[in-house]
Amino acid sequence: MTDVHLARTLTFDDDPTIAGPSAVRFHERGAVVVDDAGRIAWAGPADDLPRPFANAPRIDHADRLLTPGFVDAHAHFPQWRMLAAPGRDLLEWLERFTFREEARYADRMHAEAAAETFLDRLLENGTTCVAAYSSSHATACDALFAAAERRSMAIATGKTLMDRACPESVRDDPEKGIEESLDLIGRWHGKGRATYAITPRFAITSTRTQLRLAGELLRDHPTCLMQTHLSESVREIETVRALFPEAASYVDVYDRFGLTGPRSLFGHAIHLDEAELTRLSQTGSVAVHCPTSNLFLGSGLFDLARLANLDRPVRVAFATDVGGGTSWSMLATCGRAIEIARLKGGDLDAAGAFFHATLGGARALGLDREIGRLAQGFWADFVVLDPRATDVLAVRDDLSETLEDRLFALAVLGDERCVVETRVAGRRLHSRSRT
Repeated sequence: MTDVHLARTLTFDDDPTIAGPSAVRFHERGAVVVDDAGRIAWAGPADDLPRPFANAPRIDHADRLLTPGFVDAHAHFPQWRMLAAPGRDLLEWLERFTFREEARYADRMHAEAAAETFLDRLLENGTTCVAAYSSSHATACDALFAAAERRSMAIATGKTLMDRACPESVRDDPEKGIEESLDLIGRWHGKGRATYAITPRFAITSTRTQLRLAGELLRDHPTCLMQTHLSESVREIETVRALFPEAASYVDVYDRFGLTGPRSLFGHAIHLDEAELTRLSQTGSVAVHCPTSNLFLGSGLFDLARLANLDRPVRVAFATDVGGGTSWSMLATCGRAIEIARLKGGDLDAAGAFFHATLGGARALGLDREIGRLAQGFWADFVVLDPRATDVLAVRDDLSETLEDRLFALAVLGDERCVVETRVAGRRLHSRSRT
């Protein structure tokens, strides 16, 4: 059955920080028509609703804001319990908590139960698509794909490849890791809304042989994504330099093995020199900004304005980095990104942050013809937000005079309590009663 959703509607045609205000499509009284296949049949001002939909059932969200569902471009499925796990820095955090937690995912039943919780927690926060690292166990990755399929949810994930500098319980060998990845690609990649992401954890935990094989796998399966970590902390960079003395830089390590390119997602990417930024730009690679994680682990401050240099722009997406990140909320992610931009002497407005959390993330994952916009033919993945969800937000909303005012408050003060409803392929998968 076709439904008409009425609300304040917001979507983007492009990045407003580059394309200007014309890239923002906001309707104080908008309509989104969802067909029985779970796609958007029409979107625009409610007053312009086409006649064929005039008598369709209506769902009125009143003064709430309806936007495309959030896209989280970097999260860790096996770390979902680990928010606020302490560590002196990234490497200690991995050794003390992460590897031990990920070892539990060798158990299929544990992984299946965790996959349900992981995806439901994302949906509670308005996230309808995620690029997630699984553990090194193929069964865990299989369980996550299956859980997403049951929800008709767009997902990119892959088993983590690591063959050194980690406990035996989470270590694989290069050949077996590629064999298991190939099997998962054959079973899941392109099935429904699933995308396989070739996933070497980072250069410290992969030998040259494993990185070479991962690059060959990406070359042979160019519609897959590749995700890894890059230049998250100073000590990490020093370790990589010692392990790969022949490489000119951290980026060069990945570049030598064919792991850069327009389907490559590099988490964090904080401490990059000009040559590295130029190479990321040339290859069309994506730097994934994980603001709450970077602050929590003391890794550093991502310089969004520097990456946006028009002489060699680097593509950017936003992410929670659960469980290094301290919030599941892409609203909180946007808020911290705005604050970090200011600390770096730049300025990210709220509309730009919401773009990165929706269409920008979809572009990074190569899904921008399917999700990330309220537009005809796109999947009806959207979130309904209440800008007055808490007492603090309600009184703040009284002062809002513009859309930017309201989005800024949602980003800085908002969390999962603002998420009234989350829909995936038109189906309501999360709802919160209004108080």
